[in-house]
Amino acid sequence: MTEYRSDEMMTVAAARELRDGQACFVGIGLPSRAANLARRLHAPNLVLIYESGTVDTRPAELPLSIGDGVLVDSALTVVSVPEIFNYWLQPGRIDVGFLSGAQLDRFANINTTVIGDYAEPDVRLPGSGGAPEIAASCREVVIVMRHRLRAFVERVDFVTSLGHGTGPGDRAALGLRGAGPVRVITDLGVLEPDPDTAELVLTRVHPGVPVEQVRAETAWDLAVAADLGETAAPSARELETLRALRTVGEGP
Repeated sequence: MTEYRSDEMMTVAAARELRDGQACFVGIGLPSRAANLARRLHAPNLVLIYESGTVDTRPAELPLSIGDGVLVDSALTVVSVPEIFNYWLQPGRIDVGFLSGAQLDRFANINTTVIGDYAEPDVRLPGSGGAPEIAASCREVVIVMRHRLRAFVERVDFVTSLGHGTGPGDRAALGLRGAGPVRVITDLGVLEPDPDTAELVLTRVHPGVPVEQVRAETAWDLAVAADLGETAAPSARELETLRALRTVGEGP
C-alpha cells in the first residue's frame, strides 16, 4: 500500500464528497486542493466559485515536468465580491461550501473570531470573512479541519458561523436557507449530525485510527455510530494527482 500522510487522507476524503456538475464555494488551501482534485479525478464539470470573485475557476493543467513555467488560472468570468454573495450565495445557487475554523462544537458551530472572552480574548482570530453567509446559504456545508482537543470543544467561545445552533429546529427558526453542515472531515475520521438530535456522531474512522484516539481529541462525549465504517485509503492515482497539485504551487 502506498504511504500517505494524515492531511492527504483528509484532502482525498474531502474531494470524494464532491459530485460532477455541482457548484462549489471554495477557499484557498486544503479546500481548493480537494476541489481541484475532485475535478481532475471524477467531477470534470464541477463549478468552482471563489470568494475573490472568480466563477468556474479552472487552474491550468499540470505541467509534464517540474519547471515548465508559471501556470496561470482561468475562469469563466470574474465578478465583484458583492455579486458573488448577492447572486450566487444568498439565493441558494451554491450546492456545497467548504468551511474550517479554530473551534468546532458538538452541533458543528464554528468559531473563527476569538478564543476566550470576546471583550478580553486570549487570542483574536482572523474573523468571519464570508463564512457566516456560506454556512447560512449553501445547500450543504462540509467542514474540513484537523481533529485536536483544543479545537473540538464542548461549546465554541464565539459562534462565527452557525452550524446547527443548540439542536434541531434552530436553523429553520432563523429562516436559514441551507441544510448546514452535513459532514465534518478531519485527519482522524468523519463526523455527521444525528438526524434526530443534530449532534455530531463519528460515522467513519480513517485507516489505522482507533475510536479511542478520536474520542481523546474531542472535548465532549462523542457518540459513535453503531455501523461505524472505515474510510477507503487513498488510491495511488488519488495520491499522484494530489501531490502533483502541490508541486505546481497549490500549497503544502
